[in-house]
Amino acid sequence: MVERVCGARRPGGALLALLLALAALVGCSAGVRPADPALREVQAVLDRQARALLDRDETAWLAAADPAHRAAARTEFRRLAEVPLAGWSYRVTGVDRTGEGRLTARVERGHRIEGFDRGPLDAGRVMEFAERDGRWYVTAERPADGAPRRLWEQGEVAAVRGARSLVLGVGQDRDRLAEIARLADRAVPAVDAVWRPEWARRVLVLVPASLDAMGGLLATDGSRYRGIAAVTTGETERSAASPADRVIVNPEAYGVLGAFGREVILTHETVHVATRAHTSPSTPVWLSEGFADWAAYRGGDRTPAQAAPELRRAVLAGEVPAALPEDGDFAFTGDSGALARAYESGWLACAMIADRWGEERLTAFYREVGAHPGRDGAVESALRKVLDTTPEEFTEDWRAYLREKLA
Repeated sequence: MVERVCGARRPGGALLALLLALAALVGCSAGVRPADPALREVQAVLDRQARALLDRDETAWLAAADPAHRAAARTEFRRLAEVPLAGWSYRVTGVDRTGEGRLTARVERGHRIEGFDRGPLDAGRVMEFAERDGRWYVTAERPADGAPRRLWEQGEVAAVRGARSLVLGVGQDRDRLAEIARLADRAVPAVDAVWRPEWARRVLVLVPASLDAMGGLLATDGSRYRGIAAVTTGETERSAASPADRVIVNPEAYGVLGAFGREVILTHETVHVATRAHTSPSTPVWLSEGFADWAAYRGGDRTPAQAAPELRRAVLAGEVPAALPEDGDFAFTGDSGALARAYESGWLACAMIADRWGEERLTAFYREVGAHPGRDGAVESALRKVLDTTPEEFTEDWRAYLREKLA
């Protein structure tokens, strides 16, 4: 219901009644129109379709599809067969009449993965409808501009469950998915050993068929992630109903890694899942990525010289960084050496905190930075409160640490 008052002041008595009656007949603003009744009807159609999918009732699912769309609808239904859905929903946000008995609807479609998502993960859709004999039918559906293409839109999904993980893949051998599930299962206790705050202790991993398909999941150009073995997506402003993070594997870069590299990558990404609730816009990238690398390398036998080859080359050449990397230094610009040095710098900054102040102080520092109300002053305040140092002293200590470990 829309409530509006016309005029400069509210009249009373009989005059108010007369004005309300006139407003009901002709409206008091030519720019305000009642909602198209088709919006409600289309919403009802999609609500029935959502129930049909959750009930795995293919007949009811296809009942909403126009004959021209039925093959595509059947394909989507069957591709979702192994996806453990706890929720599937549509929210129609608007409709545009495109002809007699035809319309285009703007829709937010949400889904929840059972055991992982507390709330729906939404994505914009554009859906076309046709009316026949007083009923609306879906004739076409596509992602809205800038929206991601979900995994099942890329092919048939295979699911492998681990003890603490779920791996969903398209175009992947089940043995590969099972290996990823085993590594994710091993990553959970490794992360739990260093991250004390409560977290879900579960990992959801998506493995698309190609780098381009990975880009589709991220609604971006996949070439930006060439050479990046995996990324984690999630919300930095978490709430009780936030969906779970998704670890998205780049099958091309991941596939060329050895066993150690694969384990490091899955542990690194699991750290991002664990720390998400304490990662905010206040957290610099050097800290979030450095902490993830520190946890992934912790307990291993790789020396800093082995694990930070690009930064070591710079230090040996007398080019010790003057400052910790900026967020922009972590951009995927095609300069793999510069990107590696940024990651290695953040890792060794976190390693220095763990070595000199202790692991508990490192996690406390991470939480303190993330809890700050804004980026300005976040690191400075945490350095003072948790480590009793200043940015200038910390930077000089870090530069000395680089010389000590890498020279």
